[in-house]
Amino acid sequence: MTLSLKDILSVTLILFSIIDIIGSVPIVIDLRRKMGHIQSEKATLVAGGIMILFLFFGEALLGLFGVDVASFAVAGAIILLLMGMEMILGIELFKSEPTESNTSAIIPIAFPLLAGAGTMTTIISLKSTYETANILVGIIVNLIIVYIVLKSCGWIQKKIGPGGLSILRKVFGIILLAIAIKLFKENLGL
Repeated sequence: MTLSLKDILSVTLILFSIIDIIGSVPIVIDLRRKMGHIQSEKATLVAGGIMILFLFFGEALLGLFGVDVASFAVAGAIILLLMGMEMILGIELFKSEPTESNTSAIIPIAFPLLAGAGTMTTIISLKSTYETANILVGIIVNLIIVYIVLKSCGWIQKKIGPGGLSILRKVFGIILLAIAIKLFKENLGL
């Protein structure tokens, strides 16, 4: 196992484009608005744990439950579809329960937003081209970027204001719906 800077950079850029944390900022801000506080550390660690678990045991884990990658992608697409509907229509489907002490935002952020079906499928695909150590470093670099962006969402929200946030929420809601439809089409053979 040898680390290659070129391979690490390639894996990092591929995962960065799939995770799309910059594009997810309006979604994170919307969750923050509904639930108050986003636990950036926990969301990043949960997403990282999912990605690393999937790196080493992804195909076997899905096989254990009799789930193929396509079915997993469709499940993630349904969650993304519902989140997009929330953003566009201004409705609340993912409700925060008082007993959850505002930790419920960790799940939609960690999965499917950061470590969703696209990320997991990509990680499995990367294993055929890159060594596991290079993929692991690429995941860690992306998690650092994710953490920084999640921590900055409050500052970003203040800078764009309520009007800008409303526009971004609608635009990214449509983009989220488009991603969900794409996942459906690719994984249902439509």
